[in-house]
Amino acid sequence: MENTINKFEKYLAYERRSSKMTIRAYQTDLNQLMIFLLERYEVKAWNAAEHSMIRSWIVDLMQRGLTNRTINRKLSSAKSFFKFCLRQGLLEKDPVAEINILKTSSRLPSFAHEAQILDLDQSDLFTADFSGARDKALIFCIYGLGIRRAELIGLRISSYDKERSVIRVLGKGNKERDVPVVPALKKIIANYLSLYSSEFGYALDSPMFILDNGLLIYPKFVYNVVSKYLSTVSTLKKKGPHTLRHSFATHLSNQGADINALKSLLGHSSLAATQIYTHNSIEKLREVYKQAHPRSKDS
Repeated sequence: MENTINKFEKYLAYERRSSKMTIRAYQTDLNQLMIFLLERYEVKAWNAAEHSMIRSWIVDLMQRGLTNRTINRKLSSAKSFFKFCLRQGLLEKDPVAEINILKTSSRLPSFAHEAQILDLDQSDLFTADFSGARDKALIFCIYGLGIRRAELIGLRISSYDKERSVIRVLGKGNKERDVPVVPALKKIIANYLSLYSSEFGYALDSPMFILDNGLLIYPKFVYNVVSKYLSTVSTLKKKGPHTLRHSFATHLSNQGADINALKSLLGHSSLAATQIYTHNSIEKLREVYKQAHPRSKDS
């Protein structure tokens, strides 16, 4: 069973060109399913998995208190995996084909307000040394470019084209996109790269962001930096890198950004993923209406 999961991971990496984080998520979900089938039903081959067994796995996940959204992600992993097994001739029947995803409530993304981002930019929280300049550049690259954590980690010095004022981002599926760098962010990056150069030196293929010891930054480090500084200006429960990405998208949407342009900036493959940010704009319009329209308080 493990060998089949390994084959699936290679398929994800080399054919679908999935990110390492995506592959790791699939691996975690499928290993959990494999252990469940082995311990509960003594299933030692994927072709012995049955519809009722997968259903009981979902029930088990629900009883353990996992949210419907999390369970749906695990079910999606299983669906993709069993479709792969069918194509490889390892199964005669898909045990998850008739299992539907669970209902979930619509969830608006968590974001910081523009005033809070401005407060963070103008604060004296960032020290004047390499570490402080790096932390500020890291935070405002995520917010100013709207990029994902993995995309930030993947940036190279050569990704930044100062002449054109753009940063080339390598997104999901190895798709590249150019994101404009506004003047305020250019100053932050320039200060950081100056200290980077004097402290460590760098080549065009050097990583854009490094630790104090010169090694490449890693996901948990990025999360800790963002959470540390966002906590000083916001009481949001979620204060990770994705909150900054959501803030970028929400602020642009509120200012009237074209949804197709926003889709391109975020690197979304479809408009469906981008449209969630229009909800915030509608809520803002509703508040303005309530405050200003003479008939808004009519019963």
